[in-house]
Amino acid sequence: MTNVVVTLKIMPQNPEIDLSKIESEAKKEIVAFCNSQEFKTEIQPVAFGLKALNLLFVMDESKGSTEELEKKIGQIEGVESVEVTDVRRAVG
Repeated sequence: MTNVVVTLKIMPQNPEIDLSKIESEAKKEIVAFCNSQEFKTEIQPVAFGLKALNLLFVMDESKGSTEELEKKIGQIEGVESVEVTDVRRAVG
């Protein structure tokens, strides 16, 4: 099997939520899920001061669906929603 790059879009409950705390907890869940150590973080402005946290990480495609990971990240305090916005095969 090959590796895929997954992008998760994490929306906080409100603009006052500390995205760095969510990022830290989400990374722990990702490591537990697929043992990934490769991350890229992007903060995306949404509207009215609200910002989304985009986490990109690499995992083996044989792991299959990220549904369980999404559920666990969705349970982190301050998280409103989690969705996979992109999955691509890694090249190289």
